[in-house]
Amino acid sequence: MMLGLWSQVRDLNEKLAATSQRAAQAERRAVESSEISQDAARDAAQAANAAQQAEQRRDQAEYERELAREHAELAEVESEVARADAARSKQEFERIRNVRDQELNRMRTALSKIAPTERTPLGMVMRLGEDSLKFDFDKAVIRDENKELLSRVAGVLLASHGYHIYIDGHTDDLGPDVYNDQLSQRRAGSVRRYLIEAGVPADTMQTRGHGESSPRTKGASDSARRANRRVEIGIVDTVIEYQKATE
Repeated sequence: MMLGLWSQVRDLNEKLAATSQRAAQAERRAVESSEISQDAARDAAQAANAAQQAEQRRDQAEYERELAREHAELAEVESEVARADAARSKQEFERIRNVRDQELNRMRTALSKIAPTERTPLGMVMRLGEDSLKFDFDKAVIRDENKELLSRVAGVLLASHGYHIYIDGHTDDLGPDVYNDQLSQRRAGSVRRYLIEAGVPADTMQTRGHGESSPRTKGASDSARRANRRVEIGIVDTVIEYQKATE
């Protein structure tokens, strides 16, 4: 009787152990299944994140390509505008130069009726030698017969605009250099003062005395010395730099 009871208890314990073992195995399988599910979910999340990043990179690349196209189109428009501006500027420069050429030619024609006048790369020069502008010996006072001539010069200058005037005095080679320099400066100053009194703006004129340093005619003959005793009026256009325009 006792032996049968112990046998039953042993069987029950064995069944309980087997049941516990199966339960533990089931629990382990459940844990493993949960871990697998978590790994799968994590992999799926990583894949979704990677796909999202790839989509963002594609969108960014497309945006940058579109931006580059817009910049290229803008650069082309700006280039066309610059070319058009350059063409207009060139046309405007040519128009202004033609106008100034006509103005200077008109001035030269008018001044040539008063004294020899030549065009230069910068404008023109009017040469007032002893045959047209005479000074008394060792004097710098404008003589009465010269006033009409200078009044005519002033009339031409007053009818013009956009110029600067250089009044250059010159002497022959008789006398000391320093004295001739001073005499030529005084005579140039006398011409400037007369033109100012005639209405020519003072700030458009500048005087220079060269003495005997820039002879027009070489030699010591009377005719050469007469040619070198002169006042020159240089007229420089201040609207266009003709020296650069002719290079």
